[in-house]
Amino acid sequence: MISIRAMKRSDISEVYRIETLSFRSPWSKASLESELKNKLAHYLVAESDGKVIGYCGMWVLFEECHITNIAVDPAYRRAGVGKALLYAAMEVGDSFDATAMTLEVRETNRIAQDLYRKLDFEQQGFRKRYYPDTGEGAMLLWNVNIPRTVQNNACIRDTFALQWETFEQKRGDKA
Repeated sequence: MISIRAMKRSDISEVYRIETLSFRSPWSKASLESELKNKLAHYLVAESDGKVIGYCGMWVLFEECHITNIAVDPAYRRAGVGKALLYAAMEVGDSFDATAMTLEVRETNRIAQDLYRKLDFEQQGFRKRYYPDTGEGAMLLWNVNIPRTVQNNACIRDTFALQWETFEQKRGDKA
């Protein structure tokens, strides 16, 4: 079973490894570390047998969540890890009373687009030349009803264990 929990400082090296395997212009280790200090940021890691195999980051601002990045180790792709991470991020966002979630995805990344559609994301805009490494555009996607998606996809919850204690503590910090 996959375990999903809050990212810790000790996860940065593994998250960075996945970041560099997944993106042409990866975030730096310093950027990832700074997100752990950002009160708006919530980062999740997926583990299998104690190994970090994926991660998802988001900012929660009032009633909205913005996915900053999501990636899965290439050896674990197409096995539901990304879907579990995104669903877990929605559960976390829902626990902070967020009702909508947004993200950008490369216009050529059909696999990611398919995943997002399965979790009720719809295109609401397009950002031309958003990605400086290739000049390609980004589709701006929104899920405008996180609670409904969480409820309608509760079966995903059976594929992973989410460790809530860190999120409950952070939620208390924001109150």
